[in-house]
Amino acid sequence: MVNIPAGQQVFGAGGECKNYLLLLSGSVKAQLLSENGREILLYQVRPGDSCVLTTSCLLSGDNYPAEAYAEEETTAFVISSHTFYRCVEQSAFFREFVFKNFSARLSNVIGRLGEVVFEGIQWRLAKELLSYDLDKLQLTHQTLASKMGSAREVISRNLKQFEAKGWVKLNRGTVEILDKQALKELTG
Repeated sequence: MVNIPAGQQVFGAGGECKNYLLLLSGSVKAQLLSENGREILLYQVRPGDSCVLTTSCLLSGDNYPAEAYAEEETTAFVISSHTFYRCVEQSAFFREFVFKNFSARLSNVIGRLGEVVFEGIQWRLAKELLSYDLDKLQLTHQTLASKMGSAREVISRNLKQFEAKGWVKLNRGTVEILDKQALKELTG
């Protein structure tokens, strides 16, 4: 069992994968960081989940291609790589859990990649805003940009366009959704 304080790095790009973690509480974000400092959120790991990158690295013997940080205080059950391999080999239940979780997470990452590559930024921004299911979001433009794999300036420009259309109201650190229907129509 391990306790990870909020903000602490769980693994870094290029690091060796030595353990399989199963989150019991908290949240971890896995992200890519470019050389110029831009980051893109790949996915979040929640209680009951495991990390697709960790599973992939354990199975392939590769080092981590990205990094992960605890978003809040997090508790995880730790399984050494040696024990992980034994459990995969000997336990049908564990093997099924690992591969079902791996498959679901990989599908989500591929879906996210498809959105980044093929969908317009306004479509993606509207979808992201609607995903919170709240009318007033405590989010900075930088936070949205990081989650969406875009630049803060691009997000700010598009939010200002949404505001000019009367769809949102912007204040420091908040985005208030005024016209959910318009955002839904955009994501059509």
